[in-house]
Amino acid sequence: MKTSSAKSKGRRLCATVRELLLKDVPELQPDDIIVTPSGVTGEDLRLSPLARTIFPIAIECKNQEKLNIWAALEQSETHAKEKQIPVLFFSRNRDKLYVSLSGEKFIELLKYVHELEKNQRTE
Repeated sequence: MKTSSAKSKGRRLCATVRELLLKDVPELQPDDIIVTPSGVTGEDLRLSPLARTIFPIAIECKNQEKLNIWAALEQSETHAKEKQIPVLFFSRNRDKLYVSLSGEKFIELLKYVHELEKNQRTE
């Protein structure tokens, strides 16, 4: 695959993730989440301060047929600043979008959802 095609494929995934993050969050505007240009070091999506309060994550996107998951996770962790959760979004051609984050953060998320649901049932 040509380098330009690979970069275009990566940008498409970043745009998809951006749209998913913006969807159903009315307080965010399209310019609150920007796809970082290829070749720029750091996160693949740049979040505004407002978007960062809603999504305290550092995003790495990989759209590859054969993904070195460990290298991709390390890259996401390298780009995460203090108090940001490193998150890896990944996919391949004609397949679903997946997300990877640390087991501890995943358990925290499940507990948080459980508490929300429990509070809704008691109201």
